[in-house]
Amino acid sequence: MTNGDDTGISVQPADDDGTVRLSGALTIRTVTEVRNQLKALDPSTLRRIDLSSVSRLDTAGAWVLLSLNRGAETGQIAFTGASAEAESLLNSVQQALPKPEAPPAHDSSFSAWLGQFGQRVYSGLMFLRALTGYLGIFLHRLVRAIRHPSEFKLTSLVHHCEEVGLKAVPIVALMAFLIGVVLAFQGSTQLRQFGAEVFVVDLIAISILRELGILLTAIIVAGRTASAFTAAIGSMKMREEIDAMRTLGLDPGMNLFVPRILALLIMLPILGLIANIAGLFGGALMAWIDLGISPAMFTTRLVEGTAVSHVFVGLIKAPVFAMIIGVVGCHAGMQVQSNAESLGRMTSNAVVTAIFAVIVADAVFSIFFARIGI
Repeated sequence: MTNGDDTGISVQPADDDGTVRLSGALTIRTVTEVRNQLKALDPSTLRRIDLSSVSRLDTAGAWVLLSLNRGAETGQIAFTGASAEAESLLNSVQQALPKPEAPPAHDSSFSAWLGQFGQRVYSGLMFLRALTGYLGIFLHRLVRAIRHPSEFKLTSLVHHCEEVGLKAVPIVALMAFLIGVVLAFQGSTQLRQFGAEVFVVDLIAISILRELGILLTAIIVAGRTASAFTAAIGSMKMREEIDAMRTLGLDPGMNLFVPRILALLIMLPILGLIANIAGLFGGALMAWIDLGISPAMFTTRLVEGTAVSHVFVGLIKAPVFAMIIGVVGCHAGMQVQSNAESLGRMTSNAVVTAIFAVIVADAVFSIFFARIGI
């Protein structure tokens, strides 16, 4: 920066050789005026800028000159007459300006596509391996808790049972009730065409008891519980509380994973049973209103036409779904880095992954039960 008066600046238009002469102080107070005047000049006539009469130059003025001089690297505009100090300042600002990054080259060949596909498959396998590892940690710590009950936190288990189970009862019951109403209404509309309205009871019972009751319950629990597990454990990871636990000799697997996943294993079958009851109640209510099937007739048809195996087929899925939701939520929480963006991303990933895995597991169960004839 050169010393001098900084009260004003004047810009002399380009002469025959394309030289624009600046005189006065080119500082933060005058940069707007200089920039407007330089932009008003014809770019084709501008070849060089004479700074010999500039009495004062600061970083703001240097930035205006360099931002205007977009073709400086190709030599279209040159700065002349600058003092050694001004030249040094221009060079420093030039080095500090951000350099545009060239977009990565996109290879659309088959080999590139095959390589990307292989990387995604490998990443998926590594993710499954990580989930399997966390499942192993849970099972190992659970066995250790059974062998050494003093290490198990019963208070934590009760707390998580309340969080994942008791507080989820209203939304699960309401959801199942509405699903029963919708099934009864849609089923009656279709079966009425064939005079087979009474079979709406079988439709409701098999759909809810075998598939929809436990599946939709697991999806709701995955949405509210997997995200809660990830947020809680991820927040502890961000605040380095898990590192502090390890320093104090406390095992995160025993204190964080086991109570949460075990609470899901206990409460999800109960929530599934509540969903079944609420769904049947909603279906019975709609069948009574729309078809005139009395509650006594609905109950009789339900007992006579629905095998108990349908109930067990639905509820036997609950522990598997609970294990999937719990392991995914705990794994995602442990992957959170030390920033809020990572916490939000992993919470979202946990919900999506848990719901997707539950639906895939339900499809596998359906195929399995169909194959063995249940």
